[in-house]
This record gives sequence, structure tokens and C-alpha cells, in this order.
Amino acid sequence: MSINDVTRPMTRTHENVTRVRGLTETDLRRLRTAGRVVGAAGGAVAGLTALSAGLLLRQAADARRVIPMAEAPPPRGDGVYGAKFGGRPLVLVILGDSTAAGYGVHRPRETPGALFATGISRRLRRPVRLHRLAVVGSVSAGLPYQVDVALEYEPDIAVILIGGNDVTHASARPAAVRHLGDTVRRLRVIGCRVVVGTCPDLGAIKPIKPPLRWLARSWSRDLAAAQTVAVVEAGGRTVSLGDLLGPMFEADPIRMYSSDRFHPSAEGYARAVSVMMPTVLAVLGTEDPVTTPVAEDVRALSEAADEAVRAPGTEVAPVGRWARMRKYRWFSTRSTANVGGDPQGGAVGYTPEDHQVG
Repeated sequence: MSINDVTRPMTRTHENVTRVRGLTETDLRRLRTAGRVVGAAGGAVAGLTALSAGLLLRQAADARRVIPMAEAPPPRGDGVYGAKFGGRPLVLVILGDSTAAGYGVHRPRETPGALFATGISRRLRRPVRLHRLAVVGSVSAGLPYQVDVALEYEPDIAVILIGGNDVTHASARPAAVRHLGDTVRRLRVIGCRVVVGTCPDLGAIKPIKPPLRWLARSWSRDLAAAQTVAVVEAGGRTVSLGDLLGPMFEADPIRMYSSDRFHPSAEGYARAVSVMMPTVLAVLGTEDPVTTPVAEDVRALSEAADEAVRAPGTEVAPVGRWARMRKYRWFSTRSTANVGGDPQGGAVGYTPEDHQVG
């Protein structure tokens, strides 16, 4: 029996739900997608019933009400970091969605781009020029436009965070993955190193309640695994985020979440950057203790992708026809917190002299 056979008897029910709730065709498409996931996860041939469909829709609406709309765009941190070191700046571009842009924080120095730029300049002792091209609300289909601009800057390294909105918008996974793979491929053609933080586990988001949370977790993990395969095949490296920050967010949601209870706080972003920084430094060829792996394995790419989803914080990189998996110690985002005599300097010891706008 196909999914069409399952959903065909539900058509009249869907029509009734549409009349009651004003569902669009897009809503119905997403419900059918949800039905396939529920049916696969539970082994139920019936898939999604009208009752569970209504429940999921109510939960999605509740989550949208709980998660406020953006009051203001995230701050920009573009400019040169570590100009005091002299020499040609290394060009860093940040692509992706609101997480990459740093939505939820109030100071440029708290955004992921600034954290990466400050950390790189300190470790390499060279200036870093940051261009944040990530767009709040972007899905993977928006990456081609971002990379068009990125290529104009001739970047040395690109960090991409994308996937959350593809899950919440029920984007077609093959198309989303294709856009990401094409983006990595275009950047690699010009010699730009690429590190991708794969889709986080949206099942860890508090405003999303079961059973919608269970679906979000399944979609997130499936997308993250597919992203890993596409990125590595295109010559980039991935770092699985998954639910790596989940226990910390569970233990201290006030400190780790921003006010919308959906995006990370400044501390949350610093934690995420600390997980990805060893891979970023490794692709830049640094000889640094932080890039010494604590575990390493080589597997077929599909196996590595699945394992990385289950072991957040894992780097997956191409090795010929195989994939290498590595785990690093976290980069310490507080180890230099008092550099420059600024006890409130923030992650990686940011001081105002680190950053020159323009």
C-alpha cells in the first residue's frame, strides 16, 4: 500500500479540516509529510489521522505564538579583527540562517561571526576580515544568493549554519541538500575552505511540545545526515550539532536561550562556536593543541554521516573515497576572558581594540 492509498481516504476529512481551520494546500502537503514520518516511526499503516493532524497544527500555532517575532535584526559585526597583528587579513564569510546571523544577541561581539573571527585572529596571530552574509529566516534555497555575494569577497574560509528553517518550513529535503552541496562546491572551486554546522536538533526547543517535538527531532536528524553526505562529497567538512547543547539548555534555559526561547543567547552561541572552532582551525592548517583529536575513525561516508548524527560534536571530512570522523576537545571560549583588562570582555576575550569596523 502506498502513501497515496493511505491519504486518499483522508481527503474528505482534510476538506472538513480545511473548512474549519482554513488550511492551505501547503498545510495539507506538510500534514501528508508528517503522516509519512509518523507512519514510519510508529509502524502504523494508517499514518496521520484527522485528530493527530489537528493536534500538530495546534501545536505549531502555539509554538509560533510563544516564539516572538524579531524585534530587530541581529547586530552586524563586519570588519577587521586582530588588525594589530598586521599582514593581509584572512577573509571569513558567514552564510546561513538566523543562527549564523546571531539573532537573539544585542552586541556585534556576541554574534557567531565575531566569535569565530576573534578566535581565529588570536590563534593564528593575524587579522581576519569578517563578512556576515547570513539572513534571518533563510532556508537552504537562499544559499545561492548568499554565495553569489560571498564569491565577490574571495573568501579564504566559509562557515555555514543552515537547516533549522528547512525543518520548520517542511522544505523538500533533496532540494535543500542539493542547494547546500552546490554552495560548498562553488566555494571550493576558488580554494575556499568550508565548515558546515549541520542542522541542530529542533526537538530540544522548549516551545515545541510532543508529538510535534518528536517529528522535529526525526526531521532534524535525517536532514543533518543528508547534509553531511552532500558537504563531504563537495569537499567540505561538517560538524554535527544535534542535541549537543541540549543538556546545557535543559539545565539553564534562562542563560542559554535568548528571550524568544528559540534562539541561543550570547552564552549559547559561544558554546556552539567552541564546538566548531577546532575544525575551523584545523582546515586553516594550524599546529595547535586544540586541533589534536581525542578520537578518530575512518568509515564509508554514509556510515560516518549516520554516526555523526548520533554523536554530536563529530567532525566528518573527506579522505579519498572514505570519510574521516574526529572528535576534539572543545575550544575554550573563556580562557582569555580578561585579556586587555576587560573582565566583561565576553567569549574569547573580546576587547574593543580587536574589532575595526569597515
